Amino acid sequence: MSELITADLVDLDLSADTKEAAARSLAERMVAAGRVTDLDGFLADVAAREAQMPTGLDGGIGIPHCRSEHVTEPTLAFGRSAARIDFGAPDGPADLIFLIAAPAGADSDHLTILSGLARRLMSAEFTGALRSADDPGRVAALIRGDQPEPSAAAAGTEAGAEPTAGEGAEPAARPLAAEPLAPKPAAARTAEAKVAEAAEAVSGEGAGAGSQAATSAPFRVVAVTSCPTGIAHTYMAAESLENAAREAGVELVVETQGSAGFDKLPPATIAAADAVIFAHDVEVREKARFAGKPTVDVGVKAGINRPAELIAEVRQKAARGEISAPAAAADADRSAPMDRAGEPGDRFGTRLRKWLMTGVSYMVPFVAAGGLLIALAFAIGGYEIASAKSVADHFIWTEKDSWAALLFQIGAAAFTFLVPVLAGFIAYGMADRPGLVPGFVGGYIATTIKAGFLGGLVAGLIAGAIVMGIQRFKVPASLRGIMPVVVIPLISSAIVGFLMFVVIGKPIASAQEAMTDWLNGLSGTNAIMLGVLLGLMMCFDLGGPVNKVAYAFATGGITVANPSNGSLKIMAAVMAAGMVPPLAMALATTVRGRLFTKTERENGKAAWVLGASFISEGAIPFAAADPLRVIPSSMVGGAVTGALSMTFDCTLRAPHGGIFVVPLIGQPFLYLLAIVAGTVVSAGLVIVLKGMRKAARPETAAPAAGGETAPGGAGGEAKVPATV
Repeated sequence: MSELITADLVDLDLSADTKEAAARSLAERMVAAGRVTDLDGFLADVAAREAQMPTGLDGGIGIPHCRSEHVTEPTLAFGRSAARIDFGAPDGPADLIFLIAAPAGADSDHLTILSGLARRLMSAEFTGALRSADDPGRVAALIRGDQPEPSAAAAGTEAGAEPTAGEGAEPAARPLAAEPLAPKPAAARTAEAKVAEAAEAVSGEGAGAGSQAATSAPFRVVAVTSCPTGIAHTYMAAESLENAAREAGVELVVETQGSAGFDKLPPATIAAADAVIFAHDVEVREKARFAGKPTVDVGVKAGINRPAELIAEVRQKAARGEISAPAAAADADRSAPMDRAGEPGDRFGTRLRKWLMTGVSYMVPFVAAGGLLIALAFAIGGYEIASAKSVADHFIWTEKDSWAALLFQIGAAAFTFLVPVLAGFIAYGMADRPGLVPGFVGGYIATTIKAGFLGGLVAGLIAGAIVMGIQRFKVPASLRGIMPVVVIPLISSAIVGFLMFVVIGKPIASAQEAMTDWLNGLSGTNAIMLGVLLGLMMCFDLGGPVNKVAYAFATGGITVANPSNGSLKIMAAVMAAGMVPPLAMALATTVRGRLFTKTERENGKAAWVLGASFISEGAIPFAAADPLRVIPSSMVGGAVTGALSMTFDCTLRAPHGGIFVVPLIGQPFLYLLAIVAGTVVSAGLVIVLKGMRKAARPETAAPAAGGETAPGGAGGEAKVPATV
């Protein structure tokens, strides 16, 4: 095996003034040394890698690198530029340039040298020696590790150590690996990560482990949590991960991506992280920021229920050197955001659920804003306000009816976007940004032909499928630039429009009309059974997919211009049932606190507010700790409430708000009675079930104050995830 770098591959007077010229000059030395067979082909590969992400590091260092079929063996060339060359580093041009060339395969011996190089580049003594050396042979020896930098040699002599010069790369690498690990600034960790990436390009294996060995303690993790509504799951997962990280001695910073937006983690924080955890049910926004690091990718509930396992898993991946695709590869991936967010083994049903949840996630804020504005308008001006003139033509500042009309018309405007947004972001979940245009077009057509909510679902799925199909065609390089801007929107919108207007739109509209007529005709036993079913769905997974299906069904019925009485009853039953689980857990912890841990009792206090606000997720900490008792109890109470709401003919125009919109509810006192009944039933059941278990296993009595465990759903003990 040849040396990674020799004196022939060192240029101490690099005269190039651009990174392209520098790469060519150093590559010519590789060609002369017989390491590169095709100069232009190799430089094209270098340029392609450089276009993906700048290779400049802080401290005046550039590390252009690539893997190329034109390279015969792992090679490193070094150049020193007095003029300094811009490689895109934040602090300016570089004077020390390392060109790293890798063939299709490389051995791990060179990884040892490059891992040491990654650390030594953070040493001022090492870079200073490279800048001051006047002999190419000495520079090559320094880089290989044959000669230590001056200060290291002096330290070794004072300690009575044998000189390391001339002993080869392997002995020189060991002391570097054995040095005490101290915290490094973010810039240093960013630089080390880039050099580690170059090391992986050469070795093709094990680079993650090498770079991991060089990172400083404690282990650093960045996480992203998100759920379709961004109300509770998002923040509960963040809290659980943070608590588990503290217990494991891990530094963890979370970026919560809710429906209201998100505050990005600083780039330096991401660069300094050793690993990444994604706990999400919708796509991670700007996911490419986290590429190239050991990554665990799970649903948001996993972040709530088993945060310690996720942290342990990502540490193991880091130790094994398993990393995600580089940012450029992630950006180039034309698969849907939801496909990239899922596990590789996701089946079609799982992906379909994620696509639909993406559409619902973006639709919910429109539903909440528009619905509450319309509800307030009716509260101020009565139901006849729906026929008021446009406030653009007639608005009197001193008349409450004008203000009521204003609120109604703003809310109605928000409602007009519901179906297009739903369809557009379902298509986006399937095909990324190219799916937005045909999705929105199909959703708008669904509203014009009165296909409603169901038409929007179908339009979004069709639009996404068509774009995914178009993206499979290979096109000439000259046309790639206009594909996402012109060709894909044009063709996909035309096809979706044709299908919605001419082929499937009318049958869907007929089905929508039939469903509306059925809802209008619901009465007696049929209505009660529907209330039971909706109550069970709302309490089955506490904000998860089944809960969201029931909620979307209800909101879809009230988003039309003149919702039927049946649709208003369904909305009332859904919201009432969704309030039961957290209220029941709050009541149970108040009545029989000794059956719950201290953490659960604290969560119970917050659950009063969450339940009253129609946030079903408030019961998740209890369900996570004891699912076999909490979830069935919640479902029974939800079914009771849904049935009673239907029996009492309660109606609701607002899609959200909990007890804060009770004045806008038809039969408000009976509505509250239905909620109280379901809450008492659920609380009573969970108390009985937990009490029976305590009696059967007295040794598992409630722990002392401050305990952190609760009876597990399968007879063991489970960690109780904390919540906000």
